[in-house]
Formats: sequence, structure tokens, C-alpha cells
Amino acid sequence: MSRWVDGHQARKRFGQNFLSDARIVARIVRLIAPKPGENLVEIGPGLGAMTEPLLAATDHLTVIELDRDLVERLKERFSDAPGLTIYSADALKFDFSSLTEDGPLRVVGNLPYNISTPLLLHLFRFVDAIQDMHFMLQKELVQRMCATPGNKQWGRLSVIVQYFAEPTLMMTVPASAFRPQPKVESAIVRLRPHAKRYPVDVRNLEKVTAAAFGQRRKTIRNSLSNLFDEAQLKALGFDPTVRAEQLSLSDFVKLADALAR
Repeated sequence: MSRWVDGHQARKRFGQNFLSDARIVARIVRLIAPKPGENLVEIGPGLGAMTEPLLAATDHLTVIELDRDLVERLKERFSDAPGLTIYSADALKFDFSSLTEDGPLRVVGNLPYNISTPLLLHLFRFVDAIQDMHFMLQKELVQRMCATPGNKQWGRLSVIVQYFAEPTLMMTVPASAFRPQPKVESAIVRLRPHAKRYPVDVRNLEKVTAAAFGQRRKTIRNSLSNLFDEAQLKALGFDPTVRAEQLSLSDFVKLADALAR
């Protein structure tokens, strides 16, 4: 399958699959519902399929693109669009707090599958300055983000994401909507940050979830043995014979909080 799209060679190392179905683009923009005056940021605009309708719906749009060839194409395509600011930068290293002077951020993007999880974790560092996020991701990843306790898809990503925000699967997108076509289905997820969160050291939350789900078939007596002994688990109100997938978000927050003492 050719990876040339509109004169640009899609690069595997950047995980490039460009959204090309105009009807899907229109549906996504309707879901986002951008309005004039909002502080809209698009990560990975690619060839500009979503950039154009987003820019048409708001006063100003900031885009962040890693591929320098695509940056030049965007500058050429939108040379007469004064409301567009283009950053040639790696979103994984970008300081999103630098964009907050104009109000809370509304972040959107078709995220490369190979960096989607680390990018989400990076964005959560700025979550208090974010109004909402709409991302195109691998469908299986979105299902894990939206999973509930007791479900096999409930895992470390579910806990971390839901600690920071409420995820909602908004729509699925077939592989045929992209060029070149990926091998998996995609989905749009909406992330709305919680107005309040229990104050816990996120590093401890990551440590507890990594241990618990790293050995998810074992009981927490065994999977968390390097962090808590059985007596400590019982003192915290936990049954040591349960497995990680049976614990709720609040359970993991409680464990992370106890780890800090």
C-alpha cells in the first residue's frame, strides 16, 4: 500500500495516518463544537483536514506539529489565515502552560498510536488549565480508558485517566476513513477534567497501579507485596485475596495515599 498522501510520504516513525473522510471530519467538529473566543489547540494537524473547519469556527487556533515538512505545508496552505499559530515542536515536550493566557485550553487531535499514552500523561500535568480534550485514538485504547472495575479492560490506564478526567467514547471511526489505512479501528474520546480531585501524589498512584496490574492474575496480597504486607492491607480495609481488576478508582487512590505515609 502506498504511503504517499497528497504528495506527502506518511512516516511510520511518526505514526502518520491522515484523516481523509470529510463526513467523519464534519462529525468530529460537531462533537467538539468550537466557538469564537475559545482557546483551541490542535495536536498533530497533519495535512490540515481538521484544522480548516476548526479555524473557521473560532477566532484563533494553535497547532503543534512535529513533522517539519508538514509544518511548511501548513504554513503554505494557511498563509492567509491570521488566526492560526503554528508551533514546530514535539507535543511530548511542549509546555502547554505557555498557551493559557487566553483562557482554559480545549485540546483536540488525531494522536499517533505509538505516543498516545505518554502524550496523555504529559497533558495531565497541565490538566488544571484544560477545559476538555477530544482525541482520535485506537478504539481498544479508548475502551480501556473508559472501562469500569470488574471489567478485563480495567487497568492502569483506566485508573490514571479517570483520576484526572471523565472519559467518554463519543464515536467510532473505521480504518477506511484514513490514508494510509491503519490495521485497527479508531474512536473519538472526550476527556473532561474533574473540577476537584482527592489530593494524592500521582507518582504513588502510578507505582501502585503498575504493581497491581503488572501481575493482575495474582491477588493483591502478592502483587502489592513489595508495597504493603497483608496486615497493612487489612488495616486499610482491603481483602488481600482480591485481584487488581476488582479494585475501584477510590481504592487505588486510598492505597496511593497510604503509600505516602
